[in-house]
Amino acid sequence: MHSNKPKADLLRDLHADGVLVLPNAWDAGSAALIARAGAKAVATTSGGVSWALGRPDGQNLSRDEMVEQVRLIAAAVDVPVTADVEGGYGHAPEDVAATVEAVIGAGAVGVNIEDSKGFGVPLFTAEEQAARLRAAREAAERAGLPELVVNIRTDVFLFQVGEPEGRLDDVLARAAVYAEAGADVLFVPGLVDLDVLKALVAASPLPVNVMAGPGAPTVAEFEAVGVRRVSLGTAVTQAAYSVAHRAAEEALTKGTYTELDGALDFGAVNGVFTR
Repeated sequence: MHSNKPKADLLRDLHADGVLVLPNAWDAGSAALIARAGAKAVATTSGGVSWALGRPDGQNLSRDEMVEQVRLIAAAVDVPVTADVEGGYGHAPEDVAATVEAVIGAGAVGVNIEDSKGFGVPLFTAEEQAARLRAAREAAERAGLPELVVNIRTDVFLFQVGEPEGRLDDVLARAAVYAEAGADVLFVPGLVDLDVLKALVAASPLPVNVMAGPGAPTVAEFEAVGVRRVSLGTAVTQAAYSVAHRAAEEALTKGTYTELDGALDFGAVNGVFTR
């Protein structure tokens, strides 16, 4: 039995009832603080991880660079970790397989895989993505963790693919193919309309994950229409970096420090890393 099987089983169980809330982490420190706040699992954000390493989002890290951050994050917390592996760091099924095996080796028990080839380019067809998903499942088997939770992200709504009236049907058609190929959860960023989500949840063969942030419905409202997972994506990273920018600007231009009001004290932060 893989040593992380209990964590994988727990992550899977967290999708069975209620709603799993994931304030996404971008490094070991943010992961430790998110876990301290009570998160039942920690998800990485590709955007936040990229920014922390000085790169823009969009598969601008190498596989090895991403995996090393997953390793540090998994080592910093006791809860299950699910890794955002973007599009798998390569288009071919074998690229996705290599990525999945690597993040399992780094301590992840879940992955988030996109059906997008990149910003502004067409999505993989459902059949192409299914082949990539099957490769991911086979890789998890080889790595000794068939319980790996595969969260398949479709960017139909995020990138506004096709005519608006056809997007729900497109997502549902993809969901059926992805479920057959071994996906466990359907992630639909860009969709926060509760009426559309209610229809999606009712027809989807997979539990539904949304991406939320300022202006989106509350977690309770998402849960009421049947959403099982709410991710914050890059929103927490953006907020943290915004505080850094505002605090620096205030100190440099005004010589004051009010932007730092309300921060955790040194002992509270430092104490997170004594596990």
